[in-house]
Amino acid sequence: MKIRTRFAPSPTGYMHIGNLRTALYCYLIAKHDGGDFILRIEDTDQQREVEGAIDLIYQVMEETGLYYDEGPDKDGGVGPYIQSQRLPIYHEYAQKLIELGGAHYCFCEGELEGEDPCIHLSQEEIQEKLNEGILHVIRQTIPTTGTTSFDDEVYGHIEVENQTLNEGILIKSDGYPTYNFANVIDDHLMNITHVVRGNEYLSSTPKYNLIYNAFDWQIPTYIHLPPVNKDETHKLSKRNGDASYQDLKKQGYLKEAILNYIALLGWSPEDEEILSLDDLIQQFNIAHISKSPAIFDIDKLKWMNGVYLRNMSLEQFHELLLPYYQSITRDVDLLELSRVLQPRLEKLSDVEESIDFINEPHPFDASIYTHKKMKTNPENSLEALLLVRERIENFNEFDNDEAMSDFFVNLAKEKELKNGRIMWPVRVALTNKSFTPGGAVEIAHILGKEETLRRIDQAIIDLQQ
Repeated sequence: MKIRTRFAPSPTGYMHIGNLRTALYCYLIAKHDGGDFILRIEDTDQQREVEGAIDLIYQVMEETGLYYDEGPDKDGGVGPYIQSQRLPIYHEYAQKLIELGGAHYCFCEGELEGEDPCIHLSQEEIQEKLNEGILHVIRQTIPTTGTTSFDDEVYGHIEVENQTLNEGILIKSDGYPTYNFANVIDDHLMNITHVVRGNEYLSSTPKYNLIYNAFDWQIPTYIHLPPVNKDETHKLSKRNGDASYQDLKKQGYLKEAILNYIALLGWSPEDEEILSLDDLIQQFNIAHISKSPAIFDIDKLKWMNGVYLRNMSLEQFHELLLPYYQSITRDVDLLELSRVLQPRLEKLSDVEESIDFINEPHPFDASIYTHKKMKTNPENSLEALLLVRERIENFNEFDNDEAMSDFFVNLAKEKELKNGRIMWPVRVALTNKSFTPGGAVEIAHILGKEETLRRIDQAIIDLQQ
């Protein structure tokens, strides 16, 4: 039987990392075996729906390359794929479930504790209340004896006593179904073979199986995923404002790195961690999904993002950074700037801070010239800059890093100084920063001869005061 998985997000805001991981795993499980991946919008909680959230779902799926075979705009014959457009279907099956003894009308107000008294109403009493227009819901009828069990691909065999299950609402008083009912009906009618979702639904799955059994439907393969935590005890949560896919993109992470990283949140590859989407499709194995919570490690994501940036060609990387260079007003060698940034950058949002010395150096700060390792201080830095200024006037190979490096090294050797005694003062003079994307050679190349001389002259003046 052809594998069919579904990603069924609620349009309640940005795409949470846990949601995107579920989408990715659904996609990989289907595509690993040539199956179908379906997008379904679960919008039955109308009060929590956020305007524009459905469009965001479409946008993320398109941007990340998780192309669905069926969905709201690709009807494969089992639509509609938006739950609010399927209300007649849920009502039809709710009535059938009542007839089968798996559900009943409830006219009680508020939450119930213990047995629902409405389960003992006669058909005549129920009809009378319905005729009177009394507000009601449809609740699941749970057997008071026996057990219900299921097998999960991650957590194994699970069995519960029926008497511990509550008789949850299937159809709310506003006519909308709850997730607990709609997901079962939709998964069956859409021929979903593998249900992939968070492990918070493990405790509810026996109730879903009672509905499957009442209809005599085939139960799908269950794959419940471990939570994604921000630390040892706290889950990542959209409601708590934890990072979403959109947040990470704004922070300068590449979509490829985000997908690669979240694939590892609960799943272990065989060897390499840097995997393209095609690699993930080929390697993904349900057996390698962990039971333990995954910790979202932003430092690991930074490292992985840096790997992706470094694996680009210089031309690709430069093209990616051009929009971040729009603030640069000085005529500088931008390609050299990209070449210097590529091995050092972890995320794109760091570009602004890395290039903030290009238009003008930071305000003068004599203390930066003091560097213990380089054995420099403001006094000997001034001496070094005077020496460099005297010789560099006749040096014209600023676009040749090797030649410029030789210039500084030879000057230091001539004066019997360590290279840092010459290069650190120049680096500070050109930027007035402690941390820069490159050293004296690269920064002088980027700025060019005229601007390099101007900044060295100004540094000499500042140090002499």
